[in-house]
Amino acid sequence: MQENLLIFNTMKTRIFVTIAMCVMMGLKVFAQTHTNADTIGKASPSDNIYVKSIAGDSLSSGFVIIIKKEVKLHKHLHHSEFVVVLEGEGKMKLGDKEFIIQKNDIVFIPKNTPHKVITTSKKPLKVISIQSPYFDGKDRVLLE
Repeated sequence: MQENLLIFNTMKTRIFVTIAMCVMMGLKVFAQTHTNADTIGKASPSDNIYVKSIAGDSLSSGFVIIIKKEVKLHKHLHHSEFVVVLEGEGKMKLGDKEFIIQKNDIVFIPKNTPHKVITTSKKPLKVISIQSPYFDGKDRVLLE
């Protein structure tokens, strides 16, 4: 049985989940930026991870991420992250739990929580990552 890890403890979290669910269901959200995840480029044959920024301001940032093989174990010191799975399947480690993620899953990753993912499907794992506050890469700590 797949474990769903959703934590709805703050208003900011509820807003991010609402936006992510709208994206997953294909609903158009009126906004300053509009991106169709199907039009995002593909990783080159030599790239393990392809990252495309889709939106951001001082409070949050959003990316489409395509993972061919894996994202190594790491944590973020200053921000939390929502991951919405668009395509593919993977094995995720979040803290001391391991579980399968697949299309339409939503995972909340609290700040300072070690996490990684290994793609288990033939098709690369394609996700939307919504991070708050704004993510500039400086607070990522590799743990492997």
